[in-house]
Amino acid sequence: MRHAIAGHADPTRWPEDADRPLTSEGAESFRSAAAGLRRIVPNVDVVLSSGFVRAWQTAELLHEVAGWPAPEASRELEVGRTPSETVAVLQRRSEQSIALVGHEPHLSRLTSLLCTGREDSLRLTLKKGAVVHLRSDGTVGPGAASLRWTATPKILRALAPDSG
Repeated sequence: MRHAIAGHADPTRWPEDADRPLTSEGAESFRSAAAGLRRIVPNVDVVLSSGFVRAWQTAELLHEVAGWPAPEASRELEVGRTPSETVAVLQRRSEQSIALVGHEPHLSRLTSLLCTGREDSLRLTLKKGAVVHLRSDGTVGPGAASLRWTATPKILRALAPDSG
């Protein structure tokens, strides 16, 4: 999952980009998306998140609204890290279902690597607050996953119980 809508990069407000938070509108909109996501993915075993504030806040909203586990920090999901580093983390995990909260273009490249064996084979761009669902036979590595579905935040909000 890509983090929800955050403030625009502004070094006068956030000298460190890692400190840039979600906007209040982004957080509110994502609450509804998280409620919709809960309908199609009612639970996961673990949530790994970038430690960047905007990703961490998104992961906390998944915990609060979707009832998923509290996030665990994973530096390998932060800006500047490689998809291969994230794969190495996933290979060390034993959980059946792992949710990742991070950034673009890292997540799209990771998806491509896991599905095709190459970071640049699958052309995918995730909107802020969008989710990709992958499945594997238990093996985690390049080319071992299949893309099951992807959903934009608009689709997720439409699935929310109170969306009408």
